[in-house]
Amino acid sequence: MQQRCLAARRAGQTIAFVPTMGYLHEGHLSLLRSGRERGELLILSIFVNPTQFGPNEDLASYPRDLERDLAVAAEAGVDLVFLPTPEIMYPPHYATYVTVEGVTEGLCGANRPGHFRGVTTVVCKLFNIVQPDVALFGQKDFQQLAVIRRMTSDLNLPVEIVGLPIIREADGLAMSSRNVYLSARERQQALALSDALHLASTAVQQGEMNVQALLALATRRIEQEPLAVIDYIEIRDALTLQPLQKIDQAGAEAVLLLAVKFGKTRLLDNHYLTQPF
Repeated sequence: MQQRCLAARRAGQTIAFVPTMGYLHEGHLSLLRSGRERGELLILSIFVNPTQFGPNEDLASYPRDLERDLAVAAEAGVDLVFLPTPEIMYPPHYATYVTVEGVTEGLCGANRPGHFRGVTTVVCKLFNIVQPDVALFGQKDFQQLAVIRRMTSDLNLPVEIVGLPIIREADGLAMSSRNVYLSARERQQALALSDALHLASTAVQQGEMNVQALLALATRRIEQEPLAVIDYIEIRDALTLQPLQKIDQAGAEAVLLLAVKFGKTRLLDNHYLTQPF
């Protein structure tokens, strides 16, 4: 892997990189298509990273289908697929981790202790191995994207971080590898997330700027679903992830972030409130 990347660099080729945990869907394909346009060498990694899973999370059951993923990657024009194992990434006596402060606080960071330390550590290692010029991530994991941007900037890593919009199913559900866990009833009720984002965004377009009123609107919609268990519903500054008290269309961009469980499946979604849904 590193020899191929070094050869590409010596040849003056731009390296585009899409790190994933596999079980590829259309959201991943949007990243690969953009990466294909941006890089002369397109690299995909597939690694279900154990250090970002908590003790009671779904590491063992996380959906995997390597044969299908490799076929999808080939069709998308991927030049190289990196398939490290936990033993390669975390050999015996491994003891070095990357910790980002500030943007990791609250939201998913509050309810998944150690999660972002695992994310930043593995992404930093992957960047060091692949040495990409540009790396592409989806905006569905909004806090994760902010954390990776902060890490890349703070550590002076020579990688351009590109965030691409959420890809949705025809009915509005944000695409996620974990959607496969949902029962038919859970999936139907999960549409409340995109409904809540749409309601709040529409209210802002109509002049509602009060954060508490917008949060109440989104909360009421999700609470209509008997299977929904709200983890968080928050409105934050899109750049700093600091909580906002008021929406200001002329100032900071506000993003509404949701994390809701349906059965055992925890779903994320978000939307910039100053943009139509």
